[in-house]
Amino acid sequence: MDFTDRAAVVTGGASGIGRAVAQALATRGAAVAVADLDRKGAEEVARALTEDGARAVSVEVDVSRPEQAEAMIGQAAAA
Repeated sequence: MDFTDRAAVVTGGASGIGRAVAQALATRGAAVAVADLDRKGAEEVARALTEDGARAVSVEVDVSRPEQAEAMIGQAAAA
């Protein structure tokens, strides 16, 4: 499936299944916002994706807090 010109927010993207999903989406052309409580981990995943030629940003977020979840969407859209 081709995700060129699409954007995705992947929560839990710093490790495990979230990281794998972020990588799969980026490989298929999506711009990916790697979101996680683990800021450093999210930054590392986003950096690795961009080094591979993908469009990616990291967002530190606690999705259990509505104001942070809303801000995450705004940050991802702005990027």
